[in-house]
Amino acid sequence: METAALVAPITGLELFQDRFLLTGEGPVLSVYSLLPRPNVGASLSVLQHYRIHGIRVRSRDTVPTQSSTASEKNSASTSSFYDLAIFGGKAVRLVRLHLECQDVETLRLEALGPLLDLRDWALDVRWLSSDKQSLLCVAVAHNGALLLDSTTGSALVQCSCLEGCLLYSALLLVHDSWADTVLVGGTVFNQIIIWKPGQDDEMINSGHKAPIECRLLGHSGVIFSISYLQENGYLASASDDRSIRVWGVGALGGPGGKCGEPNPTCLRVLYGHQARVFSVRLSGRYAFSAGEDGACLVWDLLGGGKVIRTLKGHRAGGVRSLAVSGGTEDGERWVATGGADGGVRLWKVGDSEEKESLEEKLTDLKFPDAALPKVVCLVGGEEEKTYWSQFLVCTDRGTVCQYSNGSWETIWEGPAEFSSYCVMETVTVLVRNAAILVTLCAVGNISGSIQVFPTSHPLSGVRLTGTPGKIHSIVWKKETDNLYLLASGAEGFVCRWCVEVNMTVNCSLVISVEPLPPFLLPLCSKRWLTAAVRLRLHSNKVLWVCGDRRGSLLLYQEEENVELNQTDHEKLGEGSQRKEEEGRDSTHQPLSCLFGVHGKHGVTSVCEYQGLLYSTGKDGCVRIFRTQHEAGEFRLEVLRVQRACRGMEWLERVFILESEIRKGEEPENAIGEEPREARFVIAGFHAVHFVVWDPVRQERLMAVACGGGHRSWSLWPSHTGVWPGRGALVFIKQGAVLTSQPPGEMLSCAGDAGRTGGWSLREGIHGRGIWCVCRLGRIEETGIDSQARTGSSKSYWEVVMTGGEDTSLAVLAINPVSGIIKVLSVLTDHISGVRTATAITRPQGDTLSSLVLSAGGRAQIQCNRLLVTWDRQRLAPYCQVIQVASHRLDVQWETKRNRHKTVKMDPESRYMSIEVLQEETGCVLVALSCSDGALRLFSVNEGENQIDLLWETFYHQRCVLCVATCSLQDDKGNRSRLLLSAATDGNIAVWRLTESLSVPAQNSIPCLVIPAHQSGINSLAVWVEILGQQEDGCLVTVASGGDDGQLTVSTVRAQHPKDGEPVGSRGFSQISDDHAAQDNPSNQFQLRFHSQFSIPLAHAASLTALKLLSPGLLVSTSSDQRVCLWRVSGTNISHNGALCSHVADATGLAVWEEEEEVDEMMGSEAERVNAVLKEIVDPVCKTSEEEKTTDDPRNPAEDGDTSTASCEERKKTAKVGWSLVCGQGLQLLRLRNAGMDAETWKEKQ
Repeated sequence: METAALVAPITGLELFQDRFLLTGEGPVLSVYSLLPRPNVGASLSVLQHYRIHGIRVRSRDTVPTQSSTASEKNSASTSSFYDLAIFGGKAVRLVRLHLECQDVETLRLEALGPLLDLRDWALDVRWLSSDKQSLLCVAVAHNGALLLDSTTGSALVQCSCLEGCLLYSALLLVHDSWADTVLVGGTVFNQIIIWKPGQDDEMINSGHKAPIECRLLGHSGVIFSISYLQENGYLASASDDRSIRVWGVGALGGPGGKCGEPNPTCLRVLYGHQARVFSVRLSGRYAFSAGEDGACLVWDLLGGGKVIRTLKGHRAGGVRSLAVSGGTEDGERWVATGGADGGVRLWKVGDSEEKESLEEKLTDLKFPDAALPKVVCLVGGEEEKTYWSQFLVCTDRGTVCQYSNGSWETIWEGPAEFSSYCVMETVTVLVRNAAILVTLCAVGNISGSIQVFPTSHPLSGVRLTGTPGKIHSIVWKKETDNLYLLASGAEGFVCRWCVEVNMTVNCSLVISVEPLPPFLLPLCSKRWLTAAVRLRLHSNKVLWVCGDRRGSLLLYQEEENVELNQTDHEKLGEGSQRKEEEGRDSTHQPLSCLFGVHGKHGVTSVCEYQGLLYSTGKDGCVRIFRTQHEAGEFRLEVLRVQRACRGMEWLERVFILESEIRKGEEPENAIGEEPREARFVIAGFHAVHFVVWDPVRQERLMAVACGGGHRSWSLWPSHTGVWPGRGALVFIKQGAVLTSQPPGEMLSCAGDAGRTGGWSLREGIHGRGIWCVCRLGRIEETGIDSQARTGSSKSYWEVVMTGGEDTSLAVLAINPVSGIIKVLSVLTDHISGVRTATAITRPQGDTLSSLVLSAGGRAQIQCNRLLVTWDRQRLAPYCQVIQVASHRLDVQWETKRNRHKTVKMDPESRYMSIEVLQEETGCVLVALSCSDGALRLFSVNEGENQIDLLWETFYHQRCVLCVATCSLQDDKGNRSRLLLSAATDGNIAVWRLTESLSVPAQNSIPCLVIPAHQSGINSLAVWVEILGQQEDGCLVTVASGGDDGQLTVSTVRAQHPKDGEPVGSRGFSQISDDHAAQDNPSNQFQLRFHSQFSIPLAHAASLTALKLLSPGLLVSTSSDQRVCLWRVSGTNISHNGALCSHVADATGLAVWEEEEEVDEMMGSEAERVNAVLKEIVDPVCKTSEEEKTTDDPRNPAEDGDTSTASCEERKKTAKVGWSLVCGQGLQLLRLRNAGMDAETWKEKQ
């Protein structure tokens, strides 16, 4: 086994020289170069089975080396190196970082010597500053210290404290010699102690212990981290009690090993974290703390100890490590955080943090008018990418005021009918014959009229007449050639106009308007338009997708594009009124309607990007949908629903991420092409904040304390529909016009990511435990660039899906060669943790099509169709999610008749395991085990988007932990299927289903019950062997792993009736044991218990997952962090080896085999690998078909292939096994020689 990819909590971080960042993930050390932009440089596994908890740097001088060849004499390459001490667990290792600079800076890591094993846990390691013999000071957990010779690995001096307690954290302060060393430790008794390990060498060598010089009391929890700043003599401690304490201890360490003031005082107690605080760092006037709540807080110690900035970027699970640089001349410093989700984030923090916080400070624009502002809109064009300075405000008196250059000006005063009620919208358009930008403002009133005027020439406006009655809303839609205005009036009429702006010879603006046939909204209580988007098809037909206040999505069709000609420009006045009257008679009815999909609070926005439509509403959901053209008709089809974060129900719109748009790419309506979903962020209201939320990274990108979503507001850059990295909000609150940033200042954009959302150096996956994993398949890189990167060999990505405690499903693409892991999509449909998942995968050309079923808490099932392919434009894997159906038991119970006569299900019920029983065209039958003691069968109909409960039994009467299935077929063609279920009592129940899988009306009992374990059974693995004609029937082998750590293998003999059984005659057979089977007539299906054997202590803890790699070869994992290979042969289980996994609390496992090219093996070596892997399958497990077709084990023929592979082809491919373990992270293991014997395995390790 060897690790191909790893995601684990980041437990070690170190910044040095403001140029490099070192990270520790499990035993893997990685180095990132921060300049000019952060990127990864090199990685190396250094600590074997230990996690890296600390990295200490010792610099070396730069050594110039002249070029050796004549052609390179004019260029000099410089190389330097840095020695690193890496520690974690009970081990220390030296690593050298090589920095080679010629044309491009290259980083390389080299391990120096073997791993140095210690007898105690290392809490801190420091280099002696004047030492030339590579001596290390080590603080250990049992309140002791070592002076370690890193070259030989021997301890030169050992010293312990007089108070022999355990330490949770330690800080070593070293100077020139061992005698100057001071140790600051955080004890399990919530105290901080200071003592000198090298106070008296004679006393130490004689076995005496060093006394405590100082003791700091105050924390009510254990101390996780300690930091000291020599400049001001501050000592900071982070504790389990959610607090940070700053102590004035004075001088510590240095020449003579000072121990500070005799009676230090606590200067500040800082409370701000919502959970335990894991790390604290002091830098200048600031303290940086990070904890379990996933936040890194920046405290101003000189400014009253207030939080001036909150850095968030990790999923649930918290920040496990923190690093802060020393700071530059301009006061800027790097801040790096490592999360439990395996992510690494990097920020730049400056001294003027008041203006850089995520939660913006508000600016009052001092609206001067006596009237109250009611509506606010932005004024600006697409060329204003970084500045905003102009706003329009409409008051309750019908006046429109403009804010520009720091002052207000009234630009339009409406007549009396505009004074009591008005709505307003703005748009910036290009004047065709002048090539200048102008902002148009449309104001609607209560009597059905709309005033349209340019803000630069308000007197050039026109008055439009809609339907009699109140104008509920106004929508501008700008296209490449035309501009459209929609006004929603009374009785569901939506009046439309095509608008054009031209400049006359006198440099005055003229607005030309052409009425269009109106839309009629469906009859409902709240009948007005809230959003609209225009779609241009490849034909002359035009579609409009609209959203209304009732929460419905509507599809309208327009016959042809409307363009204004010169005659239309001259026909205003009576001609336009006549066309308006004619247009009302020819109203357009919706072709398709998704009634109330966004709930009764309405649709807030609809937008389109590259063929897909995105709608938001006040139900907390973003719906991704598209238009379908079938049988000559258009209709709307919802692909999936994306929920925002918990509590964020009022969503306003989506923004496409700027990184999704390639330079020079023109977004087009690709309705006729295969649409692909883009990465987007969600803008909306979360409690009293306006929030921009990233649903993939699960983090806030912007937050403004505006007070809620009931007031008028406008967001920059809403006119582009693209999120550049940061925005600004203007809104009305209590009669004041407020902005999140002062107008006229330059807004921070994506290029300044270090100051805003930070850089994501490594993307996190699940912040909490991963409970299940399912492999979907693999996709191949295609394209010229992909071939150039990988050479002639093919490059693949493994696509997997993980579900976890954080209620989300993540679709991941893993490159086994580079170890890169990409998050393709995050599904947040579950309301509780995801316990189990399975998939049915069918390749469709270059696309991987998978029907994915996931289940978990609250007895919820979700079904999605995933389409995964290689994006040739962006050269990255791409995933499209289509939601199929969902099911919840509590919802089904509410719809039952006479439900008052039945017992209501427990809301805490959860599904534990899922298995596919049968797959037919458009319908899938699945079995699920449930914590309420039930075994349930469901049918999933993808065509009807429905999941139905077919049958359930409470036979086990306790929590059913897992299910498994197998298909039986004898040499006579008889077929049947077995369903196996296991519960917490340690018994395995075997159920039989006929080929038709009909379900009986009566409650059934299993055919056979197998006692296998003393406690719960967590996993089952089943395979079948056909016995042949001489021995009638099949042999079913059932491997099980339980909480008792035991691996049990049971065999069951199954025999079909001799004269055949009518298909579909029975659903489940009656109970059958050895005695009952003898009494059964020969025309009934028989199951007999055959044999059972086990390994009592297969794992040192609960065996949590067991999977079948190939018949006879099992892979198991446990919370003891071991991954084991087992070979089952006859009545014997042999241990083929184990590997210590870096994933804690392992709960899920996925295994598979693939034929792969083996370029490094030539001739007999490749032949030997194929032979070894063929021997994995025991001869007893071969079917009669295999015995006929595979006479030569070295030359197996593929199914359906009558031709024999050439010798050259056999030399280039080999069967490789893969294992993916998940828990607190995930690890992909390559089992290249899975069938090797134990001796070869040990040599490999």
